[in-house]
Formats: sequence, structure tokens, C-alpha cells
Amino acid sequence: MPTYPSLHTRICDLLGVRYPIVQTGMGWVSGADLTAATSAAGGFGILAAATMTEHELDAAIRAVRERTDAPFGVNMRADQQGVERTADLVIRHRVALASFAGPPKRDLIQRLRDGGVLTMPTIGAPRHAAKMADWGVDAVIAQGHEGGGHTGPIPTSLLLPAACRATDIPVLGAGGFNSGRGLVAALAYGAAGIAMGTRFLLTRESTVPDHIKAQYLKASLTDTVVTHAIDGAPQRVIRTPVIDRLERAHPLLRLPRALANALGLRHLTKTSLVDFVREGFAMRKSRELTWSQLAMAANAPMLTRASMVDGAIEVGILPTGQVVGVIEELPSVADVLAEIMREAGETLARLVGEDVVVAPRRERA
Repeated sequence: MPTYPSLHTRICDLLGVRYPIVQTGMGWVSGADLTAATSAAGGFGILAAATMTEHELDAAIRAVRERTDAPFGVNMRADQQGVERTADLVIRHRVALASFAGPPKRDLIQRLRDGGVLTMPTIGAPRHAAKMADWGVDAVIAQGHEGGGHTGPIPTSLLLPAACRATDIPVLGAGGFNSGRGLVAALAYGAAGIAMGTRFLLTRESTVPDHIKAQYLKASLTDTVVTHAIDGAPQRVIRTPVIDRLERAHPLLRLPRALANALGLRHLTKTSLVDFVREGFAMRKSRELTWSQLAMAANAPMLTRASMVDGAIEVGILPTGQVVGVIEELPSVADVLAEIMREAGETLARLVGEDVVVAPRRERA
């Protein structure tokens, strides 16, 4: 099968990877095992730092380095208390890239840039891509409505080409991708590659409990819902009895549970009460939240942890992209990447009218 230079994109050169495929930093999911497996197999793995203490992140970075010498990234929340300390830790460890679920402040981008770390926020509107590029980020992830977790209203098929037109920096498509055909479609829209969460969550290296993964595999294309009931912002999850109860509950009745979860998160991340209050004020100011919304904002991480770490599906939530409805198995990360690249090459060959010689599929253990 011929090799297509178009599958080696600007993002490959920027990140120093073989494949233009990024594993996103999913809270409680993207630990050292998954991140190292992705980078070692030719993609770009990203650790989820927002749900780690500084000590845990330091250990996770070292653990990835013990498993692979390939580059990887760290995801953080731009408005979290002590984000500058996290950035400094990333700089000290010479991590390749810092990604953000939302827009980082301009001085934080510069801080990382001065330290030799690339930056890549996720955006949900074309104008945000242009703004982030003006502020000096190196790439952006454009996540469409199909994406999992917090997501915007614009579908990937409209957001991605518009974001690519809005800026000259590399843009990755996210929301609905899991295949080689999807990769080629993203490249046709002008993207430099794809970023995936759900597909990597549903792999053998993912530490999500097996019975939780089984719930994901049962989901169809219509079994997800975008709800505001978890933390006040639109978030795509699998519809479960927990979600139904949250959506039926009066906002005032959700508040006590949200406050309890917020305090639980403070304990797990070893955040002092002073820092916790400071972070609350910073989040309230940056997001223009009411105090009720602020309490809810700390709700989602604990509900996610309940399912992804503790395996307690009866009290947790299952964040996911809509693509969960077409995923039916739990391959290794290496198999996922190899199959995507195999199918992408086959798809390009078909589009240019060449005789397609399909490379053999990797044997699954």
C-alpha cells in the first residue's frame, strides 16, 4: 500500500509524532498508562492534571517517561488555583505541550512559551480560534457538538472548516472521530489531524473499570444527552437514571450535593481551604458565575470520579462523545492507531482512484 505524505501533517512536525492523532486529557481517565501507550504507539498522549495534586502529576510525568521517550502533553484547567505552579512543573519536566479545556490567560501562554512548552487550548467557535492564535498559542482543538464532556452547540462538520479558515496555526478536529475515514475527512476540512477522547477511553490501557466500559459499549448513537444539570454548563454524557434524577431535581435541591462534592474534590486534590476559596473567587470572576453555579462547577469532577475511578455507576456520570454509539470493542491503543492509519491510507487510495492493497489488520490479543 502506498505511503501518503498528506497523512504526515504539520501537527506531526510540531509535536514530533508519527501520526496526526491526539489522545485528549480526560479527567480521572488520562493517567500515565494511557498517555504512555498512546505516545509510544505513535500518537500524542496527554495527562489530565486538573484532577491531580502536584505530587501526583509529578509522579505521573515520571511514570510516562519510564515507559516511553516519545513526547507527550499535560492538560490543565486555566482557571484552577495554582495553575502557575502546575505550569512551572510542566516546564521543569520539559513536557512538550500544555493543553487546556478552555482559553488560558495570555500571560500563562507566554509563561509556558518562555519555558519552551507548546500550548493548545480547545475551542468551540471559529472566533475563539482566531483569538487564541493572536495570543500566541501553537495549535487549537476545535471540538464540535458531538464531543464528550463539556461541549458547544456547533457541529464538527461546521466548526472545523470555519476554525481552519479563521487561523493559520494547526487545528485538530474533535467530536465524532474514531476512524481512518474520519481522519481523512478532517484533513479535507483543512485540519492537521484529529483529537479523540472516547475512543481512547475504550481501550485496554484505559484504567476505567471494566464494568463501566461495558456500559459504554452498550450505548447507541441516541443514548447520549447534553445536560446542564451536572454543573450548569452543557455536558454530553450517557443518559442514565442518575442523569434523569438530576434533570428532574429542582436546582435548589441539587445544591447541597454539589457543595458536598466540591468539598470532597478539595480533600482529594489536597487544596487548602484558603486556596479553595481563592479558586472559587477566580472561577466566579472568569466565568461570571453565580455562587450556586460555582458550587455546581465543582460537582462534575466528583461525579465523574465516582464512575471512572470508583466504578460506582449508581452515583456517577459517564461523560462521552456521541461516537460511543459506533464503538463495539476494546482494542489496545496501538491497534486503534494502526487501524486508523491503515483505513486512512485505504480511503485516500480509493479517492485518488488507485488500486487499493489493504494492509493486514493487526492481530488482537
